[in-house]
Amino acid sequence: MSNSTVAKRYAQALFELAQQKNILAEVGADLNELTKVINESPDFLTLLNAPKFSIERKKQIIAEIFAGATPEVLHTVQLLVEKKRVNEVKLIATAYAELAAQAQGTADATVFSTRALSTEESANISAAFSKLVGKQSLNITNEIDPSLLGGIRVQIGNHIYDSSVANKLERLKRELIG
Repeated sequence: MSNSTVAKRYAQALFELAQQKNILAEVGADLNELTKVINESPDFLTLLNAPKFSIERKKQIIAEIFAGATPEVLHTVQLLVEKKRVNEVKLIATAYAELAAQAQGTADATVFSTRALSTEESANISAAFSKLVGKQSLNITNEIDPSLLGGIRVQIGNHIYDSSVANKLERLKRELIG
């Protein structure tokens, strides 16, 4: 079983539990916080993988550090420690976020533009492109890319919609040159 398959199974189980208890957002926020802790302190994972500490001590450390987390996330991380799969946490958080977004009818989108988008522009882009991908709304992240010259490029998952001036000039160049 590949790591992503394992992560997807744990994420699916956690998602179903969170959905039953109607705490999708809380669990997602806790997973994001956990991922942030791991990114900022890589030694945390090293500690949880260290054979020097017993599994019970590791579970105790997790309970102390994440005392404010939902019991579902806390127990999941403790189970990962017990099963020696704590390295899967980031992948589980990512898979959970995807499942939650699907359930809520949203998707993540990155919009590349030559300047920062206004709230109204982001809302208009979300409304227009969410219909194209069959979602209710998009969570937009705006990235500035001066090389576009003008217009925007929208990336939603593996799909890229490019209506930038640079892309239009490149297409025109290919048509004229042949």
